Amino acid sequence: MPAGILVVAAQRELRRALFDTLDREGQLTVHLARDAAHASTLLEGRPPISLIVVVFAGDGRDALACVESLRHVPACADAPLIAVLTADAALKPSQLPAGVLDWLYASQIDSELVARWRWLQRTEPLAAKGVPSELEAWDYRYAFEDVDNEWLIADPIRDRVLELSPALIRHSGLPAAGLLELPLHEVLSFEDGVATQNLVDDTRHWHVCRRRSVRGFDSGEVSARRVRHSGRDVVALVFRSDQAYMRAEVALHLVARTFSSSNDDEGLASAARLLYEELSLDYLAVWFARPEDSGAPAQLVQLWRGDELAWPGPSLQSSLRLVLAGQAMLHQSDAGRLATMDPLLEQLSLSGFAGLPLLDERHNVLGALLAGTRQPFGELKIIEPVLRCAAARFAHALELRRTREQGRAEGLLDALTGLPNRLLFNDRLDMVIREANRTGECFAMLFVDLDRFKTINDTLGHTIGDQVLVTTTQRLRTSVRASDTVARYAGDEFVVILRHIVKSEDVLRIAEKIVQVMEAPLRIDDGTELQVTASIGVSFFPDDAADAETLLKHADEAMYAAKSLGRNNFQIYEVSTEQAQQQNLALKSRLRHAEHNGELRVFYQPQVDAISEDIVGMEALVRWEHPELGFIGPGFFIPLAEETGLIVSIGEWVLRTACRQAQAWEQQFGLRLRLGVNLSAVQLMQSNLLEIVSGVLDETGLDANLLEMEVTESISIKAAPNLIENLQGLRRLGCRIAIDDFGTGAASLDYLRKLPADRIKIDQSFVRNIGVDPDDEAIVRTTIEMAHRLKRGVVAEGVEIEQHLRFLQANHCDELQGYLFCRPLPPPSFEKLLFERQRLLTTAAP
Repeated sequence: MPAGILVVAAQRELRRALFDTLDREGQLTVHLARDAAHASTLLEGRPPISLIVVVFAGDGRDALACVESLRHVPACADAPLIAVLTADAALKPSQLPAGVLDWLYASQIDSELVARWRWLQRTEPLAAKGVPSELEAWDYRYAFEDVDNEWLIADPIRDRVLELSPALIRHSGLPAAGLLELPLHEVLSFEDGVATQNLVDDTRHWHVCRRRSVRGFDSGEVSARRVRHSGRDVVALVFRSDQAYMRAEVALHLVARTFSSSNDDEGLASAARLLYEELSLDYLAVWFARPEDSGAPAQLVQLWRGDELAWPGPSLQSSLRLVLAGQAMLHQSDAGRLATMDPLLEQLSLSGFAGLPLLDERHNVLGALLAGTRQPFGELKIIEPVLRCAAARFAHALELRRTREQGRAEGLLDALTGLPNRLLFNDRLDMVIREANRTGECFAMLFVDLDRFKTINDTLGHTIGDQVLVTTTQRLRTSVRASDTVARYAGDEFVVILRHIVKSEDVLRIAEKIVQVMEAPLRIDDGTELQVTASIGVSFFPDDAADAETLLKHADEAMYAAKSLGRNNFQIYEVSTEQAQQQNLALKSRLRHAEHNGELRVFYQPQVDAISEDIVGMEALVRWEHPELGFIGPGFFIPLAEETGLIVSIGEWVLRTACRQAQAWEQQFGLRLRLGVNLSAVQLMQSNLLEIVSGVLDETGLDANLLEMEVTESISIKAAPNLIENLQGLRRLGCRIAIDDFGTGAASLDYLRKLPADRIKIDQSFVRNIGVDPDDEAIVRTTIEMAHRLKRGVVAEGVEIEQHLRFLQANHCDELQGYLFCRPLPPPSFEKLLFERQRLLTTAAP
């Protein structure tokens, strides 16, 4: 019986992808297993297999245990092993166990798995015979033929390029002869100071690098391994671009960023510029054409990477006319043949060209997206979907623009109050939900209804009623932040979206404030005073609903509950007791497996110096990505975790994950960024807390001085008997202590003096009211002064607008954190932020 291949993957989709890739070889039997126990059953009594492929996902614990168990299965004892890392894998390639001979990312299964297997087939027999591992007998050219990667063979001692892959030539746009004539350091430029000859000492590491191209240099990363060429030691290097037109995962991120910009002209131009830069286009234009207007189309955006030209009018551009007529055009490399009939393409000398009509929901043409490159387009299977997604995004913006320009624009803004009406509000709500699904943000919906407004209209007339509505608008606007949305939904009904919610208590404070503001007597033009109150219903995304219609419905139901309780109050949407219990039980059950299933994520939000506005720290924030419900806010699942006791294991996982990531960034950038990690009351009562923190620091290598444990102000000394001892012990380890959510509890000066805290974090509920509520401004000002007298640093959370920034700077706040600077980011995005900071500082250096 021929030897087989064993694939171990918990996710069915990955098992299927691995099976399909290996099965195409048609030579060996492929065994699919969920885990080591399943594999042992499948392979019982079978001969030794030729290859093991194990998927590492999440924190990798299951996969590590699986590898160890497989070595006790007779059929697997001596088989070579390849690791597949998923996008959320916490393990770095360098942390894989010794038994793993090679690795790749899940996104590379189709393109690289078979090539890696062939490489193992060649090298393993040679190693058994004592042949050096530098691959004297390996014909590395198979990589150029079988894998669409950018490879080159180089002699690092002589600084010369010896061989090039077709993919590298194609993607760089430079001729092979020209590249072979260049020194290696002019083809690949390393930014982290590593010497080329030292790359092979860490073959599993990717180094930041730039590769020469017709555009100058393209950013990316390089990995290397030893080979023999013409009897001497050289290195084979593979370059992986981070350009969106070459890597699907980068392209997907680009699409998300394109859709996150606003729908106004500035947002459209920003999205177009992003597309232009990330796809390395040489030309991009967005045109607007009204279906009902026979006039010439209007050009909204035009970007060109070249000298200033005398642009031909739109009537002369035949390609534009065809696209505006509804015809899509896509030429990967032969756009030159269109030059004879299109003077624009003749002037630009484009090789790759795309023209896509921008269509509304009824498939009417609203405009055109034109894009082109002097060199052939990159991967068409990546470029085309990205351009089509961008076209859909631009079409949506143009549809709103046309609505405004047609006079139906008044249909987007309420004529009396100037607020967004139902149509525009629904559009904004859809946009907020899309962004929240992408970022894990929580927000609240408030449904505000004036009490007995019909009586005012019937007895005093509609003129007085209009005055009441205008005054209500002013009071609502002054009660919320600039980043929130207030709209007139219908008649005397208003809706409010409160964004960037961390705690439900923040929303309840705002709802209570609106109720109180509305109670104030309202003086109308004839001097008469009216008493107008409001009933408010509150629902939360995503806890109460994950779609716009249900979210509004629940807020409306809560509003009627407020009216039934006497009006002039607010109520939160509540499900039935039985339903709530069922939901809680289901979520608790799922939460028990969230860590194990890789559903927990750690996001990072930067903290900046108030004067220089440079990054000095970051807070680690846990997110739960439920497979059906999407992101569930920490304000909802953290209490569940505390109630079930899961907060202990989740807290330790967050601490370990964040410290490991912080240490990786410290080694990469050397910024000495402080890492803030939250401690719950349950964790603070653990007798072994110090051993856990000390063990994590030893395991990850993070300097204890860079770790700051955040303790909420609401934790009392009596409720947590080990509080002072544990905090003092953490200080002895070298960790810093911060008091989080300051101002929301009942802490006294004596309480603050007893706690061994380094910093105080002012709660965002006070910061968001800067410029709105003088009382909250006074609280912020007094807190800063008090903290400084106690020799504590101060961080202000929830900084969202320039007014917040100016106030906090004027009152000598030390550090700032909030959406004005940056939202919480997943690790790849935060790392890109640090790269961008490094690039800007390098560029600015004399």
